[in-house]
Amino acid sequence: MATVTFKNDIVCNLAGNEINVGDTAPVVTVVNCNPMLQDETIGGAQDKAQLVVVVPSLDTPVCDAETRKFNTEAASIKGVTVKTVSMDLPFAAAKFCSTAGIENLAVCSDFRNKDFANAYGMLLADGPLAGVTARAVFVIDCSGKVTYKELVSEITAEPDYAAAIEAATAVAGSTCCGGGHCS
Repeated sequence: MATVTFKNDIVCNLAGNEINVGDTAPVVTVVNCNPMLQDETIGGAQDKAQLVVVVPSLDTPVCDAETRKFNTEAASIKGVTVKTVSMDLPFAAAKFCSTAGIENLAVCSDFRNKDFANAYGMLLADGPLAGVTARAVFVIDCSGKVTYKELVSEITAEPDYAAAIEAATAVAGSTCCGGGHCS
């Protein structure tokens, strides 16, 4: 079972299926905050590669900074859709997006059934933040394969933005994402 730390001294175990590079990204449905309460699919084969940013809650300084950074830097990569997933209610996520000027990525909630958190092994099973997602970044190519994963070992730390953007750019530039699904 994978673990992360909280403030470097509390170990939190992760629950669900652990997904790694080379695995097929499970298809799950989360709830988008814009358009409000609309289903958003993550994983599986899609017309564009996916950069999936997983955060515990948008209402924290690190998650706020991370979402803003991906909104400006990664959202401009052609051939890639950027989706942020948290356990925040869609109403709170929409308010955050409005206040923070988030317009270039889909901000989604996994609040209904925690399907994403369980399918990708990102659910904090214990500790003070039990029930929310860990901090991670996944890149999924058009065929639905995970090509990059970073599970941030300290939940209060930011991810490696440069590595995630480089991985997403590399997948976007592949022949796979030229308009159809890979076989």
